[in-house]
Amino acid sequence: MRVSRVRELGKLIVIIGVVATLIGLVMWGGFAPKWLGRLPGDIRIEREHSSFYFPIVTCIILSIVLSLLLSLCSMFRR
Repeated sequence: MRVSRVRELGKLIVIIGVVATLIGLVMWGGFAPKWLGRLPGDIRIEREHSSFYFPIVTCIILSIVLSLLLSLCSMFRR
């Protein structure tokens, strides 16, 4: 029984990786929403010869959305 759980976890990790890769390719291709990465609270520092950008609010919102989706998936799996 324990081996089947490990196999199921492996399948889930592979599926999540494939989905994340596909989403990344779509966003890399320029199909990302325009607001993504430009929310109020994202840190952007631009100087004469350098720039620093950290989308902290965007990361927090994406984390919340992904946590809710994974929570819903786990509820329906039972």
